[in-house]
Amino acid sequence: MFIAPNLKGGIINLCNKLNGSLKMKLLIILLSLGLISCAHKGPRHDRHKLEKAAYGKHRSEKNIVRNTYRNPVETLSFFEVKPNMKVAEISPGGGWYTEILGPYLRKNGQLHLTIFSDQSDKPYAPKLNKKVRTLTSNKDLFGKVTFSTLEPPKYIEAIGKDNSMDRVLTFRNVHNWMKAGKLDEVLQVFYKALKPGGVLGIVEHRAKMNKKQDPKSKSGYVREDYVIKAAQSHGFEFVAKSEINANYNDSTNHTKGVWTLPPSLRDKENNKAKYLAIGESDRMTLKFRKPLK
Repeated sequence: MFIAPNLKGGIINLCNKLNGSLKMKLLIILLSLGLISCAHKGPRHDRHKLEKAAYGKHRSEKNIVRNTYRNPVETLSFFEVKPNMKVAEISPGGGWYTEILGPYLRKNGQLHLTIFSDQSDKPYAPKLNKKVRTLTSNKDLFGKVTFSTLEPPKYIEAIGKDNSMDRVLTFRNVHNWMKAGKLDEVLQVFYKALKPGGVLGIVEHRAKMNKKQDPKSKSGYVREDYVIKAAQSHGFEFVAKSEINANYNDSTNHTKGVWTLPPSLRDKENNKAKYLAIGESDRMTLKFRKPLK
């Protein structure tokens, strides 16, 4: 069942008004009724495994609540991620998607993560690297996770062997590579890593189509057509797009870009209720494929 974005926004607003335990109970009820689920074609057991990973006890209540905005089951289903695949998650940050993908792939597949360089000059890099490495050190939950470095503009390593990955997935990172002037180089790395027929899945903050795209924009928002054209220029076939992660309440016109909205809320208490009511940013969800030949 697909839930209309305006109704979904109302559900999110209601959730934001509840405390943690009541919010969790409401989300579970809505999930069971199918009101916050978007079914996609695929084996039922795969979807069940995804739901188990997305709502598992290994995840914090805070992270599970954000499923409402990020729709991980629907998004990963759209990207056709199967439990027996080799999947590269690009720049996982604190590991929000990692803690879903790892358990899902543990038994029959494998997760690969690209992280910051040990020589990174970013002050937050060591903390995030440590967090992801600590998270995935639980072999019973994650199996064997492999790593490589991807930190444009300085550090861009190959993602495993050429033609080795079934899926390459990136969530809200494209704007960073554009700002670093390395989007083309990063896309080339993805193309080499994927098997013929493999899928590149991109989720990114979506700019309005009437806005001129500035590759060095600091807003965090990117035009959908810009991303599609960039991927196609490196040999990817555009397969489909989805409105799974759309938020039509997001004007995209904020003083501090996407970080004005939750979870960052960089304006702090200023208009906090307004931004919480909007929710997380409007996002494109794009699927590309590496040609078979």
